[in-house]
Amino acid sequence: MTDPREEAGARLQTDRPHSARVWNYLLGGKDNYPVDSEAGDVILTTFPEFAAVARLQRRFLARAVRFLAGEVGIRQFLDIGTGLPTADNTHELAQRIAPESRIVYVDNDPLVLTHARALLTSTPEGACAYVDADVRHPERILAEAARTLDLSRPVALTALGIMGQISDAERPAELLDTLMAALPRGSCLALSDGTDNNEALNRAVQVCNGQSANTYHLRSPQEIAAFFTGLDLVDPGVVATASWRPDAGRPEEPTADVSVCGVAAKN
Repeated sequence: MTDPREEAGARLQTDRPHSARVWNYLLGGKDNYPVDSEAGDVILTTFPEFAAVARLQRRFLARAVRFLAGEVGIRQFLDIGTGLPTADNTHELAQRIAPESRIVYVDNDPLVLTHARALLTSTPEGACAYVDADVRHPERILAEAARTLDLSRPVALTALGIMGQISDAERPAELLDTLMAALPRGSCLALSDGTDNNEALNRAVQVCNGQSANTYHLRSPQEIAAFFTGLDLVDPGVVATASWRPDAGRPEEPTADVSVCGVAAKN
């Protein structure tokens, strides 16, 4: 019989960088291992603006969730590719506006799930749940999410930086289509990913991919925009991450436009 501790240790793969832990390092977190910080430093040496890009993506998440919970009125969120907890997590943002909001976090990194269960706690009126699953298995995600979410009512699916971890051969658009097809009208998709139009970033990702347990696939802005096919984009459409409904009076820090994002509705 396999020792659960050995199995968990094998999944952590502390001898190789993992995307969630590298991202945590770039955001200034402490929940990472030396291999992750070393990989992060390689990225920053090749593309020094990457930490700023990571911060911009987190701020897009905040703006998107506030928009979805506030203006759109969605009360259910399916956050795929959760990453390690940091400030302003999805449930905190949504439940500030609507304490009854229900959130399901999905990740396949055991360290992420351990921290999520400990730190991402719901309001009494709402709910938080945590699913150990890979975006490559959308049917499993939906089955587990249905234990907490009512999939007959609108759900906001957030996918930040996760489609870039899926190769073209794995058909990322089909994975998204499967997820969105199971959600009713009024549901929304919030997505952002890195683009391939900056040579320094391309080199940084190539170096990181050579040593990481996860590979990242940069795509053109047009390819990322195609993930929203069949959905109705809200203004301003698919744009540079810093340009999506920026907060008034809080200018974004200047950095290269190397990621795009958008929010779209299923009508």
